[in-house]
Amino acid sequence: MISLAGRDILHAWGKFLFTGIGLGLLIGVTLTMAGVYRGMVDDGKALLDNSGADLWIVQKDTLGPYAEASSVHDDLYRSIQITAGVAMAANVTYLTMQVRKGDSDVRAMVVGIAPGAVGTPGWPPYLVSGRPISRSHYEAVADIASGFRIGDHVRIRRHDYNVVGLTRRMVSSSGDPMIFIPLKDAQQAQFLKDHESILQGRRRTAQNPAFSHPAVPGLLDSVVASQSSNPYVNAVLVTVKPGFAAEDVAASIRRWQRVTAYTRAQMEGILVGKLIATSARQIGMFLVILAVVSAAIVAFIIYSLTMDKIREIAVLKLIGTRNRTIAAMIMQQALVLGVIGFVVGKITATFAAPVFPKYVLLIPLDSIAGFFAVLAICMLASVVAIRMALKVDPAEAIG
Repeated sequence: MISLAGRDILHAWGKFLFTGIGLGLLIGVTLTMAGVYRGMVDDGKALLDNSGADLWIVQKDTLGPYAEASSVHDDLYRSIQITAGVAMAANVTYLTMQVRKGDSDVRAMVVGIAPGAVGTPGWPPYLVSGRPISRSHYEAVADIASGFRIGDHVRIRRHDYNVVGLTRRMVSSSGDPMIFIPLKDAQQAQFLKDHESILQGRRRTAQNPAFSHPAVPGLLDSVVASQSSNPYVNAVLVTVKPGFAAEDVAASIRRWQRVTAYTRAQMEGILVGKLIATSARQIGMFLVILAVVSAAIVAFIIYSLTMDKIREIAVLKLIGTRNRTIAAMIMQQALVLGVIGFVVGKITATFAAPVFPKYVLLIPLDSIAGFFAVLAICMLASVVAIRMALKVDPAEAIG
């Protein structure tokens, strides 16, 4: 029985092999799409993990700092720092923009981090090479996915920054690599206007009679100076002391500081449930459609291979071969075809994943589920093909 299926495969091994490879490429696309979906969710979770925060303090009634714009005063962290249960509080800014790399642009999330050391909320938790930022201006730490190397210069707005360190898997929820710069520089890059706008704003201020009152000397200079600085950040990242519940500390901050405080679970719900929900649903629907199409194609391939051998099957029936033996031959060939297709698809997805611009996360659970799904589809398709083959009249098939 086994040799019967094997002999039939060897008789047309080229056709069988290329059919398995074509099926494998289709399975590989399906596995890759599942990996893209997993990668989107993992990017959002990695963003939260790498921030090193237990609480996110943002502008009241906003979903910031990742899903919505948020702006809080940069001295807010001082009053949060003395709240019961708070171990550390640090300002942070986030700005997704195009940064200059020589003659080309790189899409990145620019993160402004407060002065401190590794372990401060907002700082990259580790470096793969180089050193952390040690100066208050014009130094940067970049994720290796940005393409920068130690000693490169990156242009952000009007200033150049020297890359002194590299990190890995520090990405935004959309998969953009992060570039860390000092907080003051990030505040200027995010909120400060261009030179022409600043000059026009100063001219309008100087022409305003309310700021040129002779009884208040220096008023105009004070107003102009206030317009040239930015006292706002996007969020305050907070770590909680051991023994304190994050939700209790967040409730205290909400009550006394008149801001919105999110815990890790709440922020993850915002990222996965709101920020990337539409993209995830779109990829999920495409994955379902692709899986249905793949199943239909697998069934059609098995049915076609069986119908191509209908005359040989008719001869087997005429010489007295039992239906059970013929059915086993068809099912074995279908299972072998499914195994070949899955192996080719898994190899294709594994080697194609690093080439994708977005992170593709291939987990063993998806591969196991895909393997058994392919075998189940092959078995169901072979059952249909067997029923059609056994109904054929040998005399009509041969004649």
